Amino acid sequence: MSIRNLDALFAPRSVVVVGASDRPATVGATVWRNLRSGGFAGQLFAVNPAHRELDGAKVFARCADLPQAADLAVVCVPPAAVVDTIAELALRGTRAAIVMTAGLSAADKARMQEVARPRLMRLLGPNCVGLLSPHLRLNASFAHTDAPPGELAFVTQSGALLTAVLDWAKSRGVGFSSLVSLGEHLDVDFGDLLDHLASDARTRAILLYIESIEAPRKFMSAARAAARNKPVIVVKAGRAGAGVRAAASHTGALAGADIVFDAALRRAGVLRVDTLDELFLGAQTLTRLTGSTDQGLTLFTNGGGAGVVAADAAAREGIALPDLSAATVAALSSRLPSTWSHANPVDIIGDAPAQRYVDALEVLLDAPDTGTLLFMHAPTAIVDSRAIARACLPLLQPRRERVLACWVGAAAVAEARHEFEAAGLSCHDTPEQAVRAFGMLAQYRRNQALLLEAPAPGDSPEPRVDEARAVVAAALADGRTMLDEVEAKQLLAAYGIPVVATRRTMPTAEAAVAAAREIGFPVALKILSPDITHKSDVGGVVLDIVDEAALRQAADAMLAALRASRPRADLSGFSVQRMARRPHAQELIVGASVDATFGPVLMVGQGGTAVEVLGDRAIALPPLNRVLAGEAIGRTRVARLLAGWRDRPAARVDAVADVLVALSRMQADLPELAELDVNPLWADEQGVLALDARARVSAAAPAGVRNFAILPYPQELVSHVEWAGRDMVLRPIRPEDEALHREFLDRVQPDDLRLRFFSARRTLPRSEIARLVQIDYAREMAFVAVAHAGGRDEILGVVRAVCDPDNVEAEFAILVRSDLHHHGLGQLLLGRLMDWLRQRGTRRVVADVLHDNEAMRALAHDFGFVLEPSLEPGVLRFALGLAPTSAQAA
Repeated sequence: MSIRNLDALFAPRSVVVVGASDRPATVGATVWRNLRSGGFAGQLFAVNPAHRELDGAKVFARCADLPQAADLAVVCVPPAAVVDTIAELALRGTRAAIVMTAGLSAADKARMQEVARPRLMRLLGPNCVGLLSPHLRLNASFAHTDAPPGELAFVTQSGALLTAVLDWAKSRGVGFSSLVSLGEHLDVDFGDLLDHLASDARTRAILLYIESIEAPRKFMSAARAAARNKPVIVVKAGRAGAGVRAAASHTGALAGADIVFDAALRRAGVLRVDTLDELFLGAQTLTRLTGSTDQGLTLFTNGGGAGVVAADAAAREGIALPDLSAATVAALSSRLPSTWSHANPVDIIGDAPAQRYVDALEVLLDAPDTGTLLFMHAPTAIVDSRAIARACLPLLQPRRERVLACWVGAAAVAEARHEFEAAGLSCHDTPEQAVRAFGMLAQYRRNQALLLEAPAPGDSPEPRVDEARAVVAAALADGRTMLDEVEAKQLLAAYGIPVVATRRTMPTAEAAVAAAREIGFPVALKILSPDITHKSDVGGVVLDIVDEAALRQAADAMLAALRASRPRADLSGFSVQRMARRPHAQELIVGASVDATFGPVLMVGQGGTAVEVLGDRAIALPPLNRVLAGEAIGRTRVARLLAGWRDRPAARVDAVADVLVALSRMQADLPELAELDVNPLWADEQGVLALDARARVSAAAPAGVRNFAILPYPQELVSHVEWAGRDMVLRPIRPEDEALHREFLDRVQPDDLRLRFFSARRTLPRSEIARLVQIDYAREMAFVAVAHAGGRDEILGVVRAVCDPDNVEAEFAILVRSDLHHHGLGQLLLGRLMDWLRQRGTRRVVADVLHDNEAMRALAHDFGFVLEPSLEPGVLRFALGLAPTSAQAA
């Protein structure tokens, strides 16, 4: 389930409290009192066999006795009675229930779902505080206070935090569109609520307190969709938790749950913060500041100390303070005393009257290179703070999307701060807090920008998947889960990752010498043993062996050392590899692992034997392309070394990105791949070279597409067809199509664009085109018809559908290049889309069509669509029910 019947939870017309009571300090009494006193305008009912009347209202003995089915039930009964209560309510027709009861067994919870699901009854809880919808004056909770209406939605797994936030917010005048305590989220979960709140007109920002996620793909789809519409800000518990487990690889050990969660939120375009204070600080900042953060922060102050404190905070946050241009300095110097700072921070001196503020702000706000402005004022006895606020507001209020304010102090600046807040400016108590707010905004913008990045079309060779699968299958057939170094490198080579020449030999000196003669000296000698994870820890690695005598000596010494330190280890042989000479190479580690929550993940960072000590790594979720891989690399400290320094040339970061993309593809193709380390991976100006690798496989198939938190590109939906005498590919759209899609739209006539997008336009902004090509394959689809002409590909037409989260209904739209109308391409595209919708079990397809779109009306008629009432003038709504496929019907 997802958003079905959530309207009964958030906007019920009637509510029943099962277990309502007048006994003090009980949940039933508190909920009943909150609903009665809150001013809820809908109908209220009470059920309790021990009462006949509560506060003058009739009390019913059983749910079956209610005069009508209530939209929402609040269940406050003992654990033994919960299942029967839910069954009665579902049978009566109640569409949603808040189960506050704690202490339910696993069997009870399973039974609750069994009786609720057939009737699409939604369950919030159990073991939750409840829900508040302040705009409806609905307080269906046992919280100690109500909430003022506002534009923030707060969803939490912790009931205690809900009541604490209520108390905190009420004292600060913060209002809410809704507050929800999830409890044990048996049914309604974060994904459901993100989907609902994303389309809620009263909600401007969504705030989440998360302890765990049970449905990662659903959560990621919902979070990505919501974050495109409005800010989503998360506090995640457990950042300092002991999430590292014993693992066979560095990647498996380092990919702890919290760093993976961080990567997931970043990929979804969501902002993560550390504290509840930052949660609301972020909400205020993201909903008020809409300007760009690209040019950094200009500090404006009447006191040098505040400027220094803010500059130090900016340095800690990695925020740029742009240099003032010569023109800006000259303009300021013409208006300010000669003692002003002549730099950023702009200190206009503590004796500044109101007019000096105005003069300086006029220059800074009009300058093209000052970015976001942080206005700071410390109170003085020379001029009243209110006078400064009133003088500055006419300048600042129209530019409030790029202004932060900090009135340093308390009572002396309280009224000035209030006037700024009333004008819609983002106000903060300290310079550090204001800078932190800007830092959060900048991080949020980076996350959002990542959603719009379009990679260039790749030219990587197709992997030799069958060869890689054979390596994995052979190991599993032998009863082994660990691949040795040679087998791991065979996987890498099959996916186009350069590896150093390596041979496996028997564990004898003569066998090692024979291999070295084949590949040439100098060589490295390594031990091969399924019982030894880190070879260097037991003296199992010798480098720079220059001749046969040295190799024999090294082999004999290695065998003797192993017998002494690890006599029970199973020695399967030696690995002999050619010594590579890359004097500018930087050691990296890349790897793949499986997270307990989000499934397959990838890692990149600084490599070598001290990888755990250095702790320099970034995590990314597959599927990856070059842009996403490059972003992950950029989050590491070693990225600065890869950029080159002094006489060290820059490494080919694109080649490192290609390795991550290849590992991402490997995780999709090889479900049995549990862990893989490439350490070290050398990267320099020539490219990359894998020197060592290790992998673990599992017959349980923990990887593979079905375990991805984000559905990868559906390659299986690509088909080749012939149309109008042309060979053409029908395939799902992909992010790399941005340039092709822009060219396609450029060849569509303005009137055709009007009919498709319901507005007169000649072009689409880049952000909108990016959204059209970057889709969530779990919820939407766009098929493009691509032909090859003039030595390059071109898009001829596109059809797309967006499914609701429950896969009940999909809305489709279609656009064919203007010079290709009336040749059947629209029929071909829509037919392909309908086949896809039937295969995924979608029940109904709709389309909104402008009345004068004759071609679309004819196409809908040909496919059997029927007209339905439309709420929009000049718009026709066509609908078609889809019969299930034979397999689905069976």
